[in-house]
Amino acid sequence: MARFPGAEVIGLDTSPAMLESAQRRLPDLAFAQADAATWIPERAPDLIYANAVLQWLPDHPLLLPRLFGLLAPGGVLAVQMPDNLAEPSHRLMRETAGAGPWAGAIGDPVVAGRLGRMLEPAAYYDLLAPHAAEVDVWRTAYHHRMDDAGAIVRWVSATGLRPFLDPLAPDEEAGFLAAYQARIAEAYLPRSDGRRLLAFPRVFLVARKAP
Repeated sequence: MARFPGAEVIGLDTSPAMLESAQRRLPDLAFAQADAATWIPERAPDLIYANAVLQWLPDHPLLLPRLFGLLAPGGVLAVQMPDNLAEPSHRLMRETAGAGPWAGAIGDPVVAGRLGRMLEPAAYYDLLAPHAAEVDVWRTAYHHRMDDAGAIVRWVSATGLRPFLDPLAPDEEAGFLAAYQARIAEAYLPRSDGRRLLAFPRVFLVARKAP
């Protein structure tokens, strides 16, 4: 807001608790409860910015063009999405989910793990290029230094692990986390300094509408 003092900024989320937290931290901004899959703005926005949001939603071949179509002329759709469902951190979530007494509570690990929602980077280009003046798409893998296997588990506990943990009773959750951490310790071996490196790929896309 300091850079664009005249801008109207609206933050969206489906969670009332998240919206309440955001409003406390950013009291000068406006927030509304809405689903990005069905949201229709009152006025065509100049920018739609989705940071680590759209990977939670299905039907990207419909979702991305729909959001792009909401923009004002010259508007920009800017998206960042974690693309780590094939990484050991997330593959081992699914393996652990299907290999213990908690399996029945979790259900299908593929569904819980959102497998199949993300597209290849080039597919996002193909979705938007016919409608856009410019499209940039790139994929970058960040390597996060983690103290140990437990640190990796804590890193993903608030995001990727949530669909696996939410259905579990406390004793089931403790058992799941112990089994998952044992697998993580085997997959992410200590480096030369004793720490572990967590590879975390992300997909970025920026598409601009013609004026």
